[in-house]
Amino acid sequence: MASTATSLFSLPLRVVIDAVLPPRCPGCGLIVDGDDRFCAACFGALQFLGPPQCACCGVPLPHDGDAAALCGACLAEPPPFQTARAPLAYGGAARQVVLALKHGRRLHLARLMARTMLRSAGTLPDDAVIVPVPSHRWRLWRRGFNQAAEIARQMARQADRPLLVDALIRVKPTASTRGLTRKQRASNVVGAFQVARKAAVQGRAVVLVDDVMTSGATVSACARQLQRAGARHVAVLTYTRALPDRIEHAGPEQFGTAAV
Repeated sequence: MASTATSLFSLPLRVVIDAVLPPRCPGCGLIVDGDDRFCAACFGALQFLGPPQCACCGVPLPHDGDAAALCGACLAEPPPFQTARAPLAYGGAARQVVLALKHGRRLHLARLMARTMLRSAGTLPDDAVIVPVPSHRWRLWRRGFNQAAEIARQMARQADRPLLVDALIRVKPTASTRGLTRKQRASNVVGAFQVARKAAVQGRAVVLVDDVMTSGATVSACARQLQRAGARHVAVLTYTRALPDRIEHAGPEQFGTAAV
């Protein structure tokens, strides 16, 4: 026993930690060969998003074309943000990561999510500030943390940009989105957000961070307030987004959240 203890103490700390608590796939829990890595099966099942996509909201487009092409929804009703991007479609292992952070309190996953989101976004503007979508104080009290703020905190560290965790506040709770249409989801968040630090966002590029974008109602409501407060540019970054054919009538049982 003494020789075993001696040999353990002679090993690098990382080796000892991996022996006792080996890194696991964030999607299925299978032991993998490094932190924040998916197993081959989960990685292969991830649906990465990218061109061809709407230049504004980032939704996939059916064919290659002009990089400035807009989807029908953005043409009909331009969103209050300039761009919205997510590296992954919501579902499978990506969904498990979102739920493990939000409901499983696996806060270390925010690091993986932030890194993946930054790769999708590219270099952030020099004057960018990072602002998370806020939780209402009641939900924050029940859960103990805001998952968007955890992701934003990691993003600020990795991108070396200022974090304004209190720039936006949620002034009223919102109802469950179970069974709501897009228009009802938009109505659900009317008046829910306010900018608490106008001077901090005025004239700046704001990176608005959340874990999931479903109908876009929540990020649109936030972006609208940021624009009114004087932000020169609002870019939405989420880890996943629900594709349009999966949104209508989707509720918390599908998305694991009441966010919209």
